[in-house]
Amino acid sequence: MIRYQQRVTELARLRKAAIEEANRSGMSYVEIAERLGITKGRITQIRSEAPRAERAFFGVGPIAIGIPRRFGFEEGRERPFFDAADQATQEAIEATTGRLALSSSRFAIDRDFAELPAGDVVVICGPKSAPIARSLLSDDPVLSFRRTDEDGWSIADSRTSQHYISPYRRDSATRTDVGYFSRRQDGGRIVVHIAGVTSVGSLGVARWLDLNLAEVFEPSSTFISGVVECDFTADFTVIDTRLIAGPYSDRA
Repeated sequence: MIRYQQRVTELARLRKAAIEEANRSGMSYVEIAERLGITKGRITQIRSEAPRAERAFFGVGPIAIGIPRRFGFEEGRERPFFDAADQATQEAIEATTGRLALSSSRFAIDRDFAELPAGDVVVICGPKSAPIARSLLSDDPVLSFRRTDEDGWSIADSRTSQHYISPYRRDSATRTDVGYFSRRQDGGRIVVHIAGVTSVGSLGVARWLDLNLAEVFEPSSTFISGVVECDFTADFTVIDTRLIAGPYSDRA
């Protein structure tokens, strides 16, 4: 039932998008109403009630949102846990998708996780945590994660030869981190990948996407990626975000 309800919502989004496209091509809303055999008031209702076009950035729904299951030692035993910043990122994506009328569920990414669940999915995971992140990153023609002895992980940009390091990882007194995002069409579904150099970098990406989704969404692109830098407080609350590389699209 949820799956079909999500498709009804997507059809409403497509109808709104088609009306807006017809208007941009030169037709007035009165003309569009006449062609469709409905009133101009109904056109206004469709435009105001249907989801925004950028809903499709995450797919049709429902969406599975995954974060890494990490492990630490307590009383001499290895115990699983979820990083607080990863959980905050998951909750931020849930809030964004919820506003776009997308249903979501959660899943855990274990250390040997290599296959995605079916349907539209958001993977919040760096290359160190699981094979699935390394596999997704290997498909990006421009951006990649590199490991160096001096700075740990950095994000490399092959177009500009820039390497984006995490100031926070270099010096914990500097509360600035960087993170990566990509969005791809994978057959009949959408896969969004988010990975911070540290976990707070992922949260910065989620906040940036929430504010800039309409600008970054390109309906005709099958792949897009970029790098986001964020500033945060001592309690890991993100207070500012900015795009520092990309967005790179397969349209370019």
